[in-house]
Amino acid sequence: MNTLIFLIPIALLLGALGLGAFLWSLKSGQYDDVEGAAWRVLDDGDDRPGP
Repeated sequence: MNTLIFLIPIALLLGALGLGAFLWSLKSGQYDDVEGAAWRVLDDGDDRPGP
């Protein structure tokens, strides 16, 4: 029972850190362009016309 006194605050702290990291990633724009990377993989980069 004494271990719960330590484990519950540690679990709450880790949950708060995870939530803070997720909110920081939202604010920094990590999820703005979800489909852009998928289309960049398919792009071969030959957009320039030949001579």
